[in-house]
Amino acid sequence: MNVDGAEDGGWELDPEDDAQAAVETVGRQLKLWREAAGLRPAEFGAAIGYGENLIYKIERGTRIPRPEFLDKADEVLGAGGKVAAMKKDVELARYPKKVRDLTRWEAETVELGAYGSHNLHGLLQTEEYARALFEMRRPAWTQDKVDRLVSGRMTRGSIFDRAPAPALSFVQEEVTLRRPLGGKMILRRQLERLLEVGQLRSVEIQVMPTDREDHAGMGGEIEVLKFGDGTAVGHSPSQFGSRSISQPNQIRILELRYGVIRAQALSPRESLAFIEKVLGET
Repeated sequence: MNVDGAEDGGWELDPEDDAQAAVETVGRQLKLWREAAGLRPAEFGAAIGYGENLIYKIERGTRIPRPEFLDKADEVLGAGGKVAAMKKDVELARYPKKVRDLTRWEAETVELGAYGSHNLHGLLQTEEYARALFEMRRPAWTQDKVDRLVSGRMTRGSIFDRAPAPALSFVQEEVTLRRPLGGKMILRRQLERLLEVGQLRSVEIQVMPTDREDHAGMGGEIEVLKFGDGTAVGHSPSQFGSRSISQPNQIRILELRYGVIRAQALSPRESLAFIEKVLGET
C-alpha cells in the first residue's frame, strides 16, 4: 500500500491543458461514486491503496488517474465496470498536448517524411533510448513527466501496425547512429530496432554521412505529414519556429528541402548496410 499522500496513482496535469475539462469530469464522477458508497476520502484511499491527498487531487481534477487506479476504484466501489470505463476519457489526457496532436496527426497521415540531425526520430526510438533521452534534459524533468513522455512516445509506435500502412521515410544523420545515449547496450538495441523497422515495406530509412560536402539539411530538422484529403502539416523549428505550419507555400519549401536531403543521403539499401556496420562496431 502507498503511504498517505503518495501520488503514483496519477499523473500531473498542466492547468492550461485543454484536457482539463475531461479530467475534471472524471474527478466529479469519482467523487459521486465514493459518496454514494458512504466512504470518506481517507477510507476510500486506504481501500484502494492510495493516499488521501491523491484522492482529493483526482476528485478536483488536478491529477490524472492512472488506469490501475480506476480499476481498483471500480472494484471497491462496486461500480460494475462503469468507473473503469472512464479510462478511455483520460487515456490521451495523460500525455502532453504536443504528444496528443502528434498522435492524432500520425493516426490520420498517409505519408510522413522526417529528417533528424540531433537524435533519432521519436517513432524510431526504443523505450529505453527514449527514456535516456528525456532523463538527460537540463534542468532535469520530474520522473512523472519523463514517464508520461515515454509512454506517449511508445503509444505512437502503433503507426507501424496500421493497415493500410502509411508511407514513412526517415533521414538520420550519421552521428545519431553513433552517439551512445544511455550507454552502448542501449545504442546496440536501438540500432537493432532500426534494422527491424527498416525491413518493413512501408518504411524507408536513409543515413546522411558526416563526410558530405553539400548538405541541404543544414537548416535543421524537418517533418512533413500528408493526409488523405490532400492537406498537410509541417514542422521545422529553425525555419518556422516551434509552431506547426500548413500553408501550401510553406509546405512546398519543406518538401523541397527534404527531397534534396533524401537525394544527398545514402539509399535505403545502402543505409541498412551502414547501420549494420555501425552495429558491428558498437
